[in-house]
Amino acid sequence: MKKILLRALAFLLTMAFASCGKGFLEVQPKGKVIAGNYRDYDLLLNNSDLLNTGADAQLMMGDEAAVTAPYYSSLTLREQRLFMWNDKIYEPDENSEETNGLLMAIYTYNKIINEVMTSEGGTTEQRQSILAEARAGRAWTYFLLVNYYGRPYNEATAGTDPGFPLITSADVTANSFHRATVQEVYNFIIDDLQQAIPALPTATTHRLRMSKPAAEALLGKVYVFMHRYQEALPLLQSSLQGLASAQIPVKLYDYNKAFAPGGVFMPVTIFGPNYPLTNDNEEVMYLRQHSNFHVLFNTLVATAATMALYAPDDLRLLLYSATPFPDGAPFPAGMQRRMAPSIVPFGVGLPEIYLLLAECKARNSDNQGAKEALEILRSNRMPASAATVPQSVLADKKKLLQFIIDERLREFALLGYRWFDMRRLAADPLIGNTTFSHTLYNGDGSTTFFTFRPERFALKIPPRILNTNPDMEDNP
Repeated sequence: MKKILLRALAFLLTMAFASCGKGFLEVQPKGKVIAGNYRDYDLLLNNSDLLNTGADAQLMMGDEAAVTAPYYSSLTLREQRLFMWNDKIYEPDENSEETNGLLMAIYTYNKIINEVMTSEGGTTEQRQSILAEARAGRAWTYFLLVNYYGRPYNEATAGTDPGFPLITSADVTANSFHRATVQEVYNFIIDDLQQAIPALPTATTHRLRMSKPAAEALLGKVYVFMHRYQEALPLLQSSLQGLASAQIPVKLYDYNKAFAPGGVFMPVTIFGPNYPLTNDNEEVMYLRQHSNFHVLFNTLVATAATMALYAPDDLRLLLYSATPFPDGAPFPAGMQRRMAPSIVPFGVGLPEIYLLLAECKARNSDNQGAKEALEILRSNRMPASAATVPQSVLADKKKLLQFIIDERLREFALLGYRWFDMRRLAADPLIGNTTFSHTLYNGDGSTTFFTFRPERFALKIPPRILNTNPDMEDNP
C-alpha cells in the first residue's frame, strides 16, 4: 500500500512539472522584476507562477461533493474548514492559497501593463499585443478574486457590496489597500477585456497565452455572471468562430473514440484513464491550473445524487471509480471518486463555452439554439443515440435551464465549477436555491451534516491581509 501511494504521489508531481512546460522564464516577484526589452515582458507572460495558481478552495465547497471516513482525516485543516463552509479558514499566521498566487500574478501583469509600451525594441503593434495579454490575464485573475471575496453579483447591491482591492501598480512595498465594490471590480474587469480584445492575437498559438477567442469567451462568461446574457451571446459565438484560425489543436475530445481501443484516453489503469496533461489538453484555450490530489487520495467523492445525473451510456462515467485508490470496498451510498484530471485546467475551456452558449440561448428563448449547443458537447461524451436533448425538456424554459445546469455538473463535477454556479444561481428566479448541505460519512455508518449559510457565498478576508490593513472591512 505504502509503495503504491508513493508511486501515486510521484506520478502527480511528474504531471504537475510537465504541465508547466519547458523553456519558460520563471520569475518570482520577491523584490523587483527587472525588464527592459519588449521581449523580456513577453517572457514574463510565460512565467509558470501565472500558470500554477494554487487557488483551489472551490473544490471543497461545491454541494456535489461528499467526504468519507477514514479519508476525511487526511484532509488539511484548511480543506476541512472549507468543506464545512466555516467562517474561519486560516490561522492569523497562515498564508492564503486563494490570494498568494493570484496577487503575485497581479504584480506581474501590472509590471507589464505599466512598462511595456516604453520598453526597447519591437514594434508598437508587438508591444500593444503584450499589453493586451497582460490586461486580459489581470481580468481573469480579478474575476476569480471577486468570486472568492465579493458577494454574488446583484445589480441592485453591487455598488455597495465590498469586493476586492484594485491594485494597478507593481510596487511590492505597498501595504495599505481598501476594498473596491463588487461593481467597481466588475467594471475594472470589463474595461481590461474590452481594451485588450482588439489588440490580442487572433490565432491561438499556445495554451499558456491569451488569444482574442479566449478573451472573448472570458468576457462572455463575465457577462453571464452579471446576468447580462444578451451581451454574452455574441462574444461566445465569436470565440468559437475564432478557433478556425487556431495554430494548435483546439477541439472537443470525442469520448466515443477516446475510450475506444487505442483511443487517447486508453489504457485505463489503476491510476485511471490516460487523461492528457494540461498543456496538451486540446479542450483548453487558455491554461490556468491547480492540483487535484483528491483523485488518488480518496478525500473527495461525488454524491449519489450527482452520480444519478449520468445516464448509463454517458462515457464520462469512465472518469469515475466506485472504489477507493488503490483498492477497497465500494464507497457508501453509491458515491464515486473522480479519477481524472489530477491537474485541473480552469482558465478558458471549450466545454464551458458550449455550455455558456446553451444557457444564453435558453435564457433568450432560443431553445433550438440551446439544443444545438448542448448536443455538440453531448455527442462528444456519449453515443449519438443518447445525446439528444429530450423534447419534454425543450418545451419548458425552466426545465431546459435546469438540464443545462445539470449538464454542467455532469461535465465538471468535483472540478470546482459547481461552487461558482451555486453563487451565481442562488437568487435566480428560474432555478435558484440557497439550501445546500455537505455530508461526512463516518466509519461507524453514521453521518454528519454541514449546512450552508448564505453569508459564506463570500469567503472572509484572510487574517494576514486584515492584520496589515486594519481599516479593511471584512465579510460578515
